[in-house]
Amino acid sequence: MAGITSSLSMLLLLSFASILLIGRSTSQNDRKAYIVYMGSKRDEVSTSSLYTSMLQDVVGSHIGPESLLYSYKRSFHGFAVELTEQEAQKMAGMDGVVSVFPNQKKELHTTRSWDFLGLPIPKQVDGKTIESNIIIGVFDSGIWPESDSFNDKGFGPPPSKWKGKCQVSTNFTCNNKIIGARYYRGNKLFEREDIKSPRDSDGHGTHVASIAAGNLVNMASVQGVGLGTARGGFPSARIAVYKVCFGGCYDADILAAFDDAIADGVDIISISLGGSAKSYFTDVVAIGAFHAMRNGILTSTSIGNGGPDLGSISNFSPWSLSVAASTIDRKFYTEVRLGNNKIYEGISINTFDLKNKTYPIIYGGDAPKKKANVDSSISRYCDYDTLDKKMVKGKIVLCDVENEGIGQLSAGAIGTVMQGRRPSSASFAFPLPATYVSLEDGGNIYSYINSTRSPTATILKTNERKDPYAPYVAEFSSRGPNPASHNILKPDLAAPGVEIVAAWSPISPISDVSFDKRAFSYNIISGTSMSCPHGSGAAAYIKSLHPTWSPAAIKSALMTTAVPMSPEESLGAEFAYGAGNINPHKSANPGLIYDIDALDYIAFLCGQGYSTKLLQAVTGDSSSCPKGTDGKVFDLNYPSFALSISSSNSISHVFNRIVTNVGTSTSTYKAKVSAPPGLSIKVNPSVLSFTCLRQKLSFTLTIEGTIDRQIVSASLIWDNGTFQVRSPIVVYAF
Repeated sequence: MAGITSSLSMLLLLSFASILLIGRSTSQNDRKAYIVYMGSKRDEVSTSSLYTSMLQDVVGSHIGPESLLYSYKRSFHGFAVELTEQEAQKMAGMDGVVSVFPNQKKELHTTRSWDFLGLPIPKQVDGKTIESNIIIGVFDSGIWPESDSFNDKGFGPPPSKWKGKCQVSTNFTCNNKIIGARYYRGNKLFEREDIKSPRDSDGHGTHVASIAAGNLVNMASVQGVGLGTARGGFPSARIAVYKVCFGGCYDADILAAFDDAIADGVDIISISLGGSAKSYFTDVVAIGAFHAMRNGILTSTSIGNGGPDLGSISNFSPWSLSVAASTIDRKFYTEVRLGNNKIYEGISINTFDLKNKTYPIIYGGDAPKKKANVDSSISRYCDYDTLDKKMVKGKIVLCDVENEGIGQLSAGAIGTVMQGRRPSSASFAFPLPATYVSLEDGGNIYSYINSTRSPTATILKTNERKDPYAPYVAEFSSRGPNPASHNILKPDLAAPGVEIVAAWSPISPISDVSFDKRAFSYNIISGTSMSCPHGSGAAAYIKSLHPTWSPAAIKSALMTTAVPMSPEESLGAEFAYGAGNINPHKSANPGLIYDIDALDYIAFLCGQGYSTKLLQAVTGDSSSCPKGTDGKVFDLNYPSFALSISSSNSISHVFNRIVTNVGTSTSTYKAKVSAPPGLSIKVNPSVLSFTCLRQKLSFTLTIEGTIDRQIVSASLIWDNGTFQVRSPIVVYAF
């Protein structure tokens, strides 16, 4: 009996141990990467020992510094590490911790554009670009250093302020144009096609870098399409590359790049990616941009491609520049000519030349792959493996929706016509001859196919024409309002982001389809990813002329000189385009600026409800929230005015602002207000008289009345006869 009891006891003990082991294993498997953000750098703190001690307190004494994915210590404090949800919650309650949040993956959001904006071609000497010491840090998928856009002819050694490095490998070196390059992958997870160096295998990073600071390259095009002189906004700038994207772009890697770039000595940061964060200190772009601002660096960001829905914006912190995507006055189009000689115009970037040869055309719905149990209701969309190869091979296929063209190409089609295009759609490249037509024209093509026994067609190479309606905001460009601060207008402005020609990685297919083997050095793509580096290049241009200006001063110059845009042509009005379309040439001399320093942002954050304890952790100093800071949200010295109200309430609100004279030493400005019926907008004083440069004068702007629609637009212009300093005013119910 004793033996049985002993055996039972041993069995229970083993079972209990197994449960414990299983529980521990499950807990380990539940771990995922988190970012522990701890605010500004404190010189007296030993980061490695502090982070290890915190980890051991939360996870256990067996954890050492090797567990850290990243240790942020050059420009601010924090680390990235794998934790369970419970451990993350415990970490968030520790002293000195501002926020703890998952390491999420963000997504990546020109021959004519700078000419359209009126920015003069920069001076050259003996065909060489005149170098400058302005450094633009580009956070993206890397760069193709051999591109003509990044040739360092005429550039001397990097400026002495540069503290960065070049991660040289067997396939990558820097030069005097690309003065630094790093790559980041904290989780060490690489795909087979990933290049473990700053080299760009995607093309996106090369494209945005050349928009911001690419050299002048004559006769640049995509196989003849978009032919012209490619150039960046500030070709004399140096480029520092921070490759944070391998397919996706992880938060921990982005924050590590900010930590380095700030300490490396960049002047402007350009970041064309984003996610879905809705608060400032759980978003790595807002966190990084905040610390960049405190070090005199402006961060230019894309706002996302989630438009035209209101509230779809990403990257909306008031200390960064948020750039929407607008059109330029060049429009690409691709025609399909039918066997009856009727021509229908669609859009695409089609470099294929069928040499006017006609081919049979078939409707995808008439060619289902019946062996795979596919019927016409499915095959009409021409998705992969839904078309009968015997029926499609060597023909042009009409499809009922735009897709990547993979289904048509894999079935042996010679080309494709897709229907459903809206007037605001942008052109893209496909891996076979293709065009995207309207539903009406698609219906006419379908009728032709069914009207004859042997319908034929050909697809012509892409051509271009002038767009007389430009600029207007692209439909895909995300819209405000600002989800974190309803009374800070976002986006700040718009810049070209539609069908932009710029440098490309020749190992990346221009259609983004892996078996497209065309190798080009330039490509035409669209997105707020393209508009962001237009903001970056313009900001670098201003920084070169006014090296002591703060990030807010540079942003103010860009916003108050922007060209007003029409709400009739851009759905969402100011929530689509902010202050208007960027005007880089005029922004170099704005007359007045609305400046903001770090203490102003602290007061603003106090008004947002952030505590003194949290803000002291963020800033690393003794910043505190004084009494009466509730109004600081409205009184942040922003170059625009936004007022969120309840639709049933009458309006009565006062904004306080300060402007600084950077125009002429003696100058008198008069306030000019444009307001719709129902709103009274008064400025006091209505005349500002300056007696010297850098003089600051304050004024109030009072809004009273009611609104009869969701978004009401107005404006204030300070005018002295030479300078017109314009600020948009938006009152909205949302």
